[in-house]
Amino acid sequence: MEAFEEFFINPILEKTGYNAVNTMVYAGIALIAVYALFHILKRSGVKIDNGFFWGVLSFVLFGSTARVVTDSVDAGVFTGVTPIHQWILDIGIYNYGFLTVTPGIYIVVAALLLGTLAILTYFKRMELLPYVGLALFAPHFFLLVPFMQYWEFAIPVLVLAAIPTYFIWKRYGAVASAVVAGHALDGAATFIILDVFSSAIGKNYFEQHVLSRAVGELFNTYFTFYLVKVAIASAAVYLVEKEKMKSDERIYFYLVVAIIGLAPGIRSVLRMVCGT
Repeated sequence: MEAFEEFFINPILEKTGYNAVNTMVYAGIALIAVYALFHILKRSGVKIDNGFFWGVLSFVLFGSTARVVTDSVDAGVFTGVTPIHQWILDIGIYNYGFLTVTPGIYIVVAALLLGTLAILTYFKRMELLPYVGLALFAPHFFLLVPFMQYWEFAIPVLVLAAIPTYFIWKRYGAVASAVVAGHALDGAATFIILDVFSSAIGKNYFEQHVLSRAVGELFNTYFTFYLVKVAIASAAVYLVEKEKMKSDERIYFYLVVAIIGLAPGIRSVLRMVCGT
């Protein structure tokens, strides 16, 4: 019980980020869930195609943005600038807690996604999946708009993410490019926040993930982390495109890899812009 508190509970309560133990456990659980979910979706009659891919990514957009609302509330950046904002603060729905931070936020978003999939499958309206995700994302984004003040730092992040994405898109198409886009965004955001933004505004940020922190500290710059992320994501796309895989397996693999980069990447950019 003491070990569980040390490696899993205390990092959440003390906001110290990830450690080697919880990283491996979360990764193991995620791999099992990914494998099981693929077979559950196929047996449920869900068609894993391009529409499904973009629909799920819309829920990632929602989840990352909702997470930043929690970050903003916790940092004191989120204030009652409108009656809606004050109501959000009063009910405490986005207070820092298990369901609003990792790993709880992933469980919440996954539950909403699976519930939506079940309903849309029943009514045979799966084409509405992206719109549901965007409908969940939009109000959370607009909640953050009044607190966005560092837009200029987002520009180099987006440029660094766009460059490799463009070349992958030209060669392999939009779905494959989303994989590189997600990881390039995550790497670029980490680099700009830790190497540039942190000193520019005089706020101390640190990398929460074990492996990325090791890469950044090894070379004394997180630009190397950006390059590593882009290289690995691009290599993954290249190897998958060479393999003879079923269409649904390829799209599902791309989806999983894209989420790993896109979810923290979106969160990092929005956090930076809001100064949380």
